[in-house]
Amino acid sequence: MTSKEIFEQIHQKTEENKEDIVRFMREICAIPSMESQIGPVGERIAEEMNKLGFDEVRFDKMGNILGRIGNGPRSIVFDSHIDTVGIGDPHEWEWDPFEGKIEDGVLYARGACDEKGSTPGMVYGMAFARDLGLLDGWTAWYFGNMEEWCDGIAPNTFVEVDPGVKPDFVVIGEPTKMQVYRGHKGRIELKVTAKGKSAHAASNHVGINAIYLLLPVIAGIRDLEPQLGDDTFLGHGKITVSDMTVQTPSINAVPDEAVIYIDRRMTFGESKEDAIAQVEALIPEESKDRVKVEALFYEEPSYTGFVFPVDKYFPAWALEEAHPLVQAGLKTREIIGLESKPASKWSFSTNGIYWSGKAGIPSIGFGPGDEVTAHTVLDSVSLDDVIKATEFYALLPSFLV
Repeated sequence: MTSKEIFEQIHQKTEENKEDIVRFMREICAIPSMESQIGPVGERIAEEMNKLGFDEVRFDKMGNILGRIGNGPRSIVFDSHIDTVGIGDPHEWEWDPFEGKIEDGVLYARGACDEKGSTPGMVYGMAFARDLGLLDGWTAWYFGNMEEWCDGIAPNTFVEVDPGVKPDFVVIGEPTKMQVYRGHKGRIELKVTAKGKSAHAASNHVGINAIYLLLPVIAGIRDLEPQLGDDTFLGHGKITVSDMTVQTPSINAVPDEAVIYIDRRMTFGESKEDAIAQVEALIPEESKDRVKVEALFYEEPSYTGFVFPVDKYFPAWALEEAHPLVQAGLKTREIIGLESKPASKWSFSTNGIYWSGKAGIPSIGFGPGDEVTAHTVLDSVSLDDVIKATEFYALLPSFLV
């Protein structure tokens, strides 16, 4: 069969299952999965995969949900993180954030864009590809994971712990506005701690205010961005003071400790050592014995109690435009009737920092939704795009020859 004939069969199967796909989408959005508590939503996804006849369906040690079709020598992973951020102030929502609402063909609900919107298409697309023989010779995995807590930690365990598989290709379902994405900036999370000396506020001259020790560092960070690296594809480096905590005996005392947290987005040509050194250089000479910079480290247990310690350093990555996986993605978009566009990139970070950035596994992104609605009360996705994404995921393996 020609590619167009294969697509016509995929399109027919997708149309026949449209109601089930939309129902599945709404039901997984209705199940809260904040703070990486993905057990219940994982169980609902497992139920759908079992209904569709996946060869293996189970949770891994960390608590991610796995679904496998086939046992061939070539392997592909469809990666969709199924945890979400919280809802924030519930009064900011004009509708129930989990039940959501459908308006003009768009589903508004927490996680609709980031990133439950890719799961129905991946699960059904894999089943359709199997039914049409497009996964012959493949081992295909659906990987419903937790990502919001620490980028890349879940795929790291996929490759190194359970199931212990290094795939040939990865498709990341983060929102891409239905375009093929091939990379994004990296980042590192830093902590700057200032140690002061407490004193009564009435005698503040005998204390050392830890907040004041950080003021030149904060001002330096505010003004640092023009000096950061740049890349023609990934763009300019970014740096932001993202949080601050203060330790003080009382509000009538000089604080003896202040801490700021920094989100540093790194483009090509920037290293984690460079990022740390740039912040250290902002500390005045007279304060260097009291102000220290360190990279953050993650070792919190998942909801199953599984611990996988990692540095909170996430390298930049980009797959070259000419790579067969990128070209397969672009060809698939063309066949399913989407307007031709060159491969692009995310502005935020994804699990690609591990798949491609650390493990060197060819990876692309493709998913419904626009990342500008992620983490907002307008979290949303076009249901037509959820359906169309199903066709993309089903057809893509046929172009990976």
